[in-house]
Amino acid sequence: MRFGLDVAQQRMPWDELVRRVHLAEDLGFDGAWGFDHFQPMYGEGPGEAFEGMTTLAALAGVTTRIRLGLLVAGVTYRHPSVFAAQALTIDHASRGRLELSLGAAWFEQEHLELGIPFPPAGQRFDLLQDALEIVTRLFTGDVVGYEGHVVSLRDARLRPVPVQQPHPPIWIGGNGPRRTLPLVAKYADVWHAFGTPNSLRQAYEVIDQLAIEAGRHPSEILRAGSLSLDDIDTARKHATKWREAGYGYLVCGWPAAGDKQVERFGRDVMPDFTS
Repeated sequence: MRFGLDVAQQRMPWDELVRRVHLAEDLGFDGAWGFDHFQPMYGEGPGEAFEGMTTLAALAGVTTRIRLGLLVAGVTYRHPSVFAAQALTIDHASRGRLELSLGAAWFEQEHLELGIPFPPAGQRFDLLQDALEIVTRLFTGDVVGYEGHVVSLRDARLRPVPVQQPHPPIWIGGNGPRRTLPLVAKYADVWHAFGTPNSLRQAYEVIDQLAIEAGRHPSEILRAGSLSLDDIDTARKHATKWREAGYGYLVCGWPAAGDKQVERFGRDVMPDFTS
């Protein structure tokens, strides 16, 4: 079992963000996770919100071991080719520690206020499918032509190829049966969804079947859940249930009690699942 720490990247100064990532690295968490928004999602009034991809690039320079990702990168915020180029840069800057997530985006208010187009859900999923196809093709380093639903490529090429081959692990989140799960089955190295092992059982089985139909073995897709650290004994019980259900990664939410609770989990619980 691998554990990542969501550092709750909003309404905090830069130095605090870096401190939390260092804490996660020192405690042995596999990954540190930020968010991909330009303004706080919760709470009242203005607050700090650092841009996601440049945050990962900067964190790559002040860490040495921990893997870095966003939950999740919104496909509406960047042209897919630009996103691929950014990901390549972070992959090299971190020497192969990027976790690459993609989602259809949802925070409509942010888009409207900042003048970012927010098409209907169907069009956003078309763009997500294009982005997944484009980044995986561009990561080969070959000349690419692609006729997409929203974005097309003409004799496109990016170099260098990623440190991680064939590409950084691709995360796709959600459990929508019509659009999300087929994309998971075709493109994802990791599927992450919110819920419980029980509530996600059907989606888990659908991914297995869709993966086989796509010519992949279901074991190629790591299953990831989420874990609250607010109560350590409960966290241990839930981690056990996730592991027994076949999940290999848990994203841990930043607890209300802060550092001491994270340290206790890292000291008293994580070693029982990672050794």
